[in-house]
Amino acid sequence: MAKIKSAFFCQQCGYETPKWTGKCPSCGAWNSFVEEVVQREDKSKPEVMNWDDDSKEQRKAHKLEEVIQTHQARMQAPDGELNRVLGGGMVPGSVILIAGDPGIGKSTLFLQLALHWRSITTLYVSGEESAQQIKLRADRIGVKNPNLYLLTATDTNTLFQEVKKVKPQLLIIDSIQTLESPYVESAAGSVSQVRECAAELQRFAKASNIPVCIIGHITKDGAIAGPKVLEHMVDTVLQFEGDRHYAYRILRTLKNRFGSTSELGIYEMVTQGMRPVSNPSEILLSQHDEPLSGIAIAATMEASRPLMIEVQALVTTAVYGTPQRTVSGLDLRRLQLLLAVLEKRGGFHFGAKDVFVNIAGGLKIEDPSIELALVCSLLSSYEDKALPSNICLVGEIGLSGEIRAVNRIDQRIAEADKLGMDVIFIPKANAKGLQEKNYKIKIKTVNKVEDVYKMLF
Repeated sequence: MAKIKSAFFCQQCGYETPKWTGKCPSCGAWNSFVEEVVQREDKSKPEVMNWDDDSKEQRKAHKLEEVIQTHQARMQAPDGELNRVLGGGMVPGSVILIAGDPGIGKSTLFLQLALHWRSITTLYVSGEESAQQIKLRADRIGVKNPNLYLLTATDTNTLFQEVKKVKPQLLIIDSIQTLESPYVESAAGSVSQVRECAAELQRFAKASNIPVCIIGHITKDGAIAGPKVLEHMVDTVLQFEGDRHYAYRILRTLKNRFGSTSELGIYEMVTQGMRPVSNPSEILLSQHDEPLSGIAIAATMEASRPLMIEVQALVTTAVYGTPQRTVSGLDLRRLQLLLAVLEKRGGFHFGAKDVFVNIAGGLKIEDPSIELALVCSLLSSYEDKALPSNICLVGEIGLSGEIRAVNRIDQRIAEADKLGMDVIFIPKANAKGLQEKNYKIKIKTVNKVEDVYKMLF
């Protein structure tokens, strides 16, 4: 009989130690060690490397000059937003991990992907729901796919046996925390189980050249549940986020070995599933019957995608001794810095005012080019004068009140022109080499915050 021993694993980072300890020496988490039984048995690992005839040849060492590079076209999914986030399509043999809050729509998104992708054979493996529950969701989506196979199992041996029978071109796992490997003697969802199951799926994907999509859970802190090695093993990590009170969901790239890591996809939650939003600028701009103070339109960039967003500000007299600073969708420290610039350079007394700032639509923006729009929305609420609804602002504010240049100004102007804006304010440094005749929109250049204030107020 094989010797059985136990070890303690950190549930935050996966650090292993033979004895329990209060603080993890790797990540510093307290009371995160859980005892798991590790069976040192002479069971052979699942042979998932025999999907190709040349697998033994691939295990040999080769000189880099002798490696023949074969061009493999990306698999174009029927979801344009997913293709954008993945960097232009799904790479054969890649492992994609998507994580998000419970009920945010992860399972719906990938079941919808499998239903719409009729040109390939897909195996959807679910360990959380029964076949009847998944059928109910598929009926709600309202799309039928004869090439979609469904498996409700949690054992990896059963999974790979069905894969050999079905021979899918896409494998979807929902979720990694429910899978169990017979080669690890611990409960499903534990650090060792998640690590072993992810390793088996990774070996299968690389050997068979079949893409694998893995749905994962997150912790109460918002981090991906399981050991950190899970994120290192996969090729792409996607974060599916959004507010339950909003109908829009945002798909972000946290890691991508085959593309940009700052791409963004936007979906709208409807009765039939997730509807990709091809032009998010229209939904991020609210339509007002009459001009309102404290609202400015900014042209921002999310990776290669230009977005027109609405910046809302409210400035009121402080009721209590200490003025309040409340921000939604922005960095609070950046707001405090801009208020100090307006106080010092412009003479506006924001020190006795409560300031509330919000980005419409529930977005979180890190692009510094929205600072000019933020300043104008603050001044609009401070003066209680509404800005024209047909103007757009782009620019980063320096500590001396100057407006600094931003990148990709052509795409920002084109997006504002496409949405019917009449005037756009850009930094003077961005005007060099700009072909104004290519746009219908009127372009005004500004150098300091005082210039914008004189033009608008």
